Amino acid sequence: MTMNNSFSRVVLVSCFTLAMGAGSFPTFVQAQTTTQSVRALPDFTDLVEQVGPSVVNIRTLEKVAARDTQAGSPDEEMQELFRRFFGVPMPAPNVPRQQRPNRSQPEQEQPRGVGSGFILSADGFVMTNAHVVEGADQVLVTLPDKREFKARIVGTDKRSDVAVVKIEATGLPAVRIGDVSRLKVGEWVMAIGSPFGLDNSVTAGIVSAKQRDTGDYLPFIQTDVAINPGNSGGPLINMRGEVVGINSQIYSRSGGFMGISFAIPIDEAIRVSEQLRTTGRVQRGRLGVQIDQVSKEVAESLGLAKTQGALVRGVEQGSPAEKAGLEPGDIILKFDGKPIEKSSDLPRMVGNTKPGTKSTIQVWRRGSLVDKQITVGEFEPEAPVKKAAAPAEKPATSSAAKFLGLTVSDLTDAQKKELKVKGGVRVDASTEAAARAGIQEGDVILALANTETPSVQVLEALVAKVDRAKPVSLLIRRGEWAQYVVIRPAR
Repeated sequence: MTMNNSFSRVVLVSCFTLAMGAGSFPTFVQAQTTTQSVRALPDFTDLVEQVGPSVVNIRTLEKVAARDTQAGSPDEEMQELFRRFFGVPMPAPNVPRQQRPNRSQPEQEQPRGVGSGFILSADGFVMTNAHVVEGADQVLVTLPDKREFKARIVGTDKRSDVAVVKIEATGLPAVRIGDVSRLKVGEWVMAIGSPFGLDNSVTAGIVSAKQRDTGDYLPFIQTDVAINPGNSGGPLINMRGEVVGINSQIYSRSGGFMGISFAIPIDEAIRVSEQLRTTGRVQRGRLGVQIDQVSKEVAESLGLAKTQGALVRGVEQGSPAEKAGLEPGDIILKFDGKPIEKSSDLPRMVGNTKPGTKSTIQVWRRGSLVDKQITVGEFEPEAPVKKAAAPAEKPATSSAAKFLGLTVSDLTDAQKKELKVKGGVRVDASTEAAARAGIQEGDVILALANTETPSVQVLEALVAKVDRAKPVSLLIRRGEWAQYVVIRPAR
């Protein structure tokens, strides 16, 4: 603390001198203002004494053949670094064939990674990151009083990067959980963890941003608290001594801390941990749609007052969305009465909804508001995307949309059946304005200027009415997914 306060004092004095100018005020006024500023700086000593006993060190072990533990293998901190920032284990050294281990030899346990965690309850439940314990054969939890326990993994959730482990101990000092909604940008926060295996290291900073989008299901808390490999899973603590987040990620070009770190909001983490403790897994709601952002151009072309909502690019076959009547090209504006400001809001709202819940979705479809009732399903891997095959014999084509750079033809019955559409117009060639907009051969035009295009004949009539001096929006289908495209005709 002495070094930090000294540094802060120098910065304050320097800034004050530059801002006010030499001789602008008497010397005693400068000294008084500097002293008051220094007194306003936070003191973290009480927080460390309060929360420190609840923060644990987590080491993981993995079983390897005896000769895999030879000298020169990557140390545990570097292993952790590779797993976190590259998403894969660190490559094994290239060992000559004659030196490779004999798999018949007995296995040994070697260090795999280091991380942090904190005590959720007095009876031994500990929260950490899923990536800290992922793939571990054994998890060891060391308390600040140096007691070490073998831990059982209760459950992990990769999507939120939250895990819960259990140690056989009682009377442990549990953390207090804070209210994330009260957290403000600019507020002081503190982190305790084990960077590079250095137990109970304390760093501090401020909240840089809230609701930072870096993933599908979690709006992260961004801070400038120093976080390094080994801090993962440790608590982010407010000035009331409450945990408001789990330190999880950093932004880095070098692998080291660069002033930007991200924490999982504790309310989201607690919701996940409760399910892990109850069932060992997390249930998430799903609709069965692929979504995208609504651009300003698309919003204007569709008559939306502002850029908002989630654009439905595709609807999965047999999904809750298909059963509810959602269509590619719909823009979801509300879910259960809650507005969708940006597309990332939707998967979070749906994911936090219990499967089987009946909900209402409001969509914008071809210039009108439509309400749909939907029964939320349970999340599962999406079906692979299929591409519509070109017809063996092409029907008569049309160049009615030539000024847009399109040559088109009617869909065959086989294509309509495969795509599960009543009609549409296939793109046989895309040049000039259409090519610049990203339209490709094989795309299917479902609508032009908010009007369906079931056939080339209809498309021709619509094109004839288009103002050639203005951009025109098309709803196109590519494989199983749909998107809006804005074409700007050449002038």
